[in-house]
Amino acid sequence: MDHEATPLPHAGPAGLAAAEIARIARRIDRPIVLVGMMGVGKTTVGRRLAAMLDLPFVDADEEIEKAAQMPIPEIFAQFGEPYFRDGERRVIARLVGAGASADRKVLATGGGAFVDPETRRLILERAISVWLDSDVDTLVERVGRKDNRPLLKQGNPREILARLREERRPHYEQAAIHIVSGQQPHSVTANTILKAIDSWL
Repeated sequence: MDHEATPLPHAGPAGLAAAEIARIARRIDRPIVLVGMMGVGKTTVGRRLAAMLDLPFVDADEEIEKAAQMPIPEIFAQFGEPYFRDGERRVIARLVGAGASADRKVLATGGGAFVDPETRRLILERAISVWLDSDVDTLVERVGRKDNRPLLKQGNPREILARLREERRPHYEQAAIHIVSGQQPHSVTANTILKAIDSWL
């Protein structure tokens, strides 16, 4: 199901009304997990979405760094990507797992998390998966603001992003909800996600 991130009809300048947000929030019975490319806005949109729903926000990359007690670029440099993906899988399994850890929350994942078959299976089974999508130009502009992307240090960032986006598309497409996030405010994207979740549930 594709939902284009355009302003919502009858939502007014502030987006969804508080009563409508509360109604949708009551229907949500599991974590909301944002997947998609680096730079697409998963963390920023996730924080906004969590605040709207009055739910905790968790950034998987931050949790990985806490568990490893080192920054992600250092994990890549010292141990390589396979080691990082293994740790990422275990952290996400804990965050969307059964029991108390599966409490309602908004979780932003790293760009490659949903590519891992076991991580993807866990998210699809135990969460509401939302693919935040964007064009390569927007991704390049956004990732240029930070210098902490290990996968972009291996060549031309635009070429790497374009290649990764195509390689990962078949995996991202398995998410329950697809949202196109362009240059519009993150609040608009968050409102669109809520409407899409309401339709999907």
